[in-house]
Amino acid sequence: MTAILEVSDLTVQYRRRPAPALDNVSCTIAQGETVALVGESGSGKSTIGNAILGLVPVAHGSITFEGTEDITRPTRYRRRTLTRHIQAIFQDPYGSLNPARTIGKALAEPLRAHGITDDMATRVTGALERVGLDAAAAGKYPAQFSGGQRQRIAIARALMLEPRLIICDEPLSALDLSVQAQVLNLLKALQRDLGVSYLFITHDLAIVPHIAHRVVVLRGGQIVETGTVSEVCDHPSHPYTQRLIQAAPVPDPDLQRARRRALESQ
Repeated sequence: MTAILEVSDLTVQYRRRPAPALDNVSCTIAQGETVALVGESGSGKSTIGNAILGLVPVAHGSITFEGTEDITRPTRYRRRTLTRHIQAIFQDPYGSLNPARTIGKALAEPLRAHGITDDMATRVTGALERVGLDAAAAGKYPAQFSGGQRQRIAIARALMLEPRLIICDEPLSALDLSVQAQVLNLLKALQRDLGVSYLFITHDLAIVPHIAHRVVVLRGGQIVETGTVSEVCDHPSHPYTQRLIQAAPVPDPDLQRARRRALESQ
C-alpha cells in the first residue's frame, strides 16, 4: 500500500526535560490504514501526533506527507494548507467545542477559514448525518449533547475539509464503554466509505484489535515493538508490551487470568 505519511528518525526535545520526548522514532501510515500508537502516559505518543500537526518543534528527522514533502518545517501558508489534509480528534470533545457557538457555526468554521463559502449549510447537514446526527443539531449548543454525541460532532468537524489523515488522540478515553464501541464502529465505517487514514493514539491495548491494522508501542520516547495487530497483541515479544496487555481490562475475568498466565510462561 502507498504510504500517506512517513515519520523518519523523529526527535523532539523539550527545554526543561533532559531526555528527548521522542528519540529517533520512525513509522509509516498507508492510505486507508489505521496505525495504533500505544504507550503509557509520558511515553511520547501524543508528541508524535503534535509533531505531525505542527504543534511542537522537531529537533531532528523528517515527516513526509504523500511521498514527497517534508512537513516538519513548513511555511506558515503551507501549514495552513496542510490542515485541509490533516485533521485531529482530541480526548475531550467538550473542551474542543466553543460552548457559546452553535454546532452549525462550529462545523462551518473550518470552511470559512479556508474560504469555502458555497453550500455551507448543506455541507454542515451532510457532515452531521454522516456521523449519525440529524440536521436539527446544527442549531443547538455543545451543552445540549452527551459526551458521545459531542465526540461525533468533533468527528464531523474533522471531516469538514475532507482530510486524508486524521490524528485521533485518545478519542475514547472520556467515554463510557458502550459509547466507545459506537464511536469505534463509526470511525471504521468512515474509513471504509472515505478511505481516510488514522493515527490512533491510545493507552489501552484492549481497544487496538477493534480499530487498527498495525501497532507501534512506545516507551520513554522510543519504539520498543511494532507489527500487525496479531503479532503485537497476540504474540508480544517485548516485556513492556506484555505488561500493557496484562494491564488492559477485558470483560471476562477468566480470560484475563488465562492471558496473564500465558504471557508469564513465555
